[in-house]
Amino acid sequence: MSEVLEEKRIDHMKYLPDMEVLEDSDIMDQVIGRMNHYDYEKYAEADVRAALARRECTVEDFEALLSPAAMPLLEEMAQRAQEETRKHFGNSVYMFTPLYIANYCENYCIYCGFNCHNQIRRAKLNGEQIEQEMKAIAETGLQEILLLTGESRKMSDVKYIGEACKIARKYFKVIGLEVYPMNSDEYAYLHECGADYVTVFQETYNSDKYETLHLAGHKRIFPYRVNAQERAIRGGMRGVGFAALLGLDDFRKDALATGYHAYLLQRKYPHAEIAFSCPRLRPIINNDKINPKDVHEAQLLQVITAYRIFMPFANITISTRECARVRDNVIKMGATKISAGVSVGIGEHSEENENVGDGQFEISDGRNVEEVYQAICHQGLQPVMSDYIYV
Repeated sequence: MSEVLEEKRIDHMKYLPDMEVLEDSDIMDQVIGRMNHYDYEKYAEADVRAALARRECTVEDFEALLSPAAMPLLEEMAQRAQEETRKHFGNSVYMFTPLYIANYCENYCIYCGFNCHNQIRRAKLNGEQIEQEMKAIAETGLQEILLLTGESRKMSDVKYIGEACKIARKYFKVIGLEVYPMNSDEYAYLHECGADYVTVFQETYNSDKYETLHLAGHKRIFPYRVNAQERAIRGGMRGVGFAALLGLDDFRKDALATGYHAYLLQRKYPHAEIAFSCPRLRPIINNDKINPKDVHEAQLLQVITAYRIFMPFANITISTRECARVRDNVIKMGATKISAGVSVGIGEHSEENENVGDGQFEISDGRNVEEVYQAICHQGLQPVMSDYIYV
């Protein structure tokens, strides 16, 4: 198997013929250059304190906040992050849920349960099943949904995703997408179908490490994935989300690259809404030994608070990859979005569909919508289902 894959392995830095190239953008080069020159060991406690004392956080300050020198000052970082969160978001915490409509995938990513060589139950919901799932979710009171598929253009083409967006518009006020990267004209089509924002996990910004983790499929092409958010913005999407999968590589450098990537795009496209996710590795079907590399709860908190201090207007999502205790603590400090009633399998929300396909990873917080709603209230915060009105 490994010999066959080696023979078919394509250059991970070379675009395929159907991939749009942004000839006029140097965002990726700036991000990778900054990350490669990031020496987090050079920072001392004094640098971190200086960063916390400044009203506006510079990129250099952000680097200090992500350094090991910041670990003894996590309490101060959490207080500053909480201040910034309350200043820009008040007591609001936005609620949503993901809906996986297909798990077919053409990529071979060794850490993902959907990878094409993993023996799982594959499934794809049809239009009727999608509507049944969405109706069941909407009945819980949620008004924002995140649509996900495996990364297979053959089984989940752009038209299929667009039809799902059209159905979602009947039930939800905000629609997000977490699907395979696309060209800007395809993002424009999905925006016309009702999609509001796009989230893309870069996984790791270390291209050498990326190459060893993504052995086959379109996802193997590193620059095409890095530039996905910019293509989405050019396609008319209102917002874009950024994330590195913490634990795949050096999490401090990946967090720096993620934040700097978002920072540069916001400066280039000031109208775009920016969001971060902070996922850590979780066990997958047929491999329960996968765990984040050196990213414990304290390090996760460091990354979240650093994001908040650096980009105070950005939404930060805390996912069900984390346990209820961690999620409840984080929404007090920096996170502004939280998922609830989560299922990562295909067809698990509606009783009519039952479970028809396996999930991508194991979740850690299985609370339903009402339980998460009450947990937010218990923290003295205000659960918000939607803050958008369409006219």
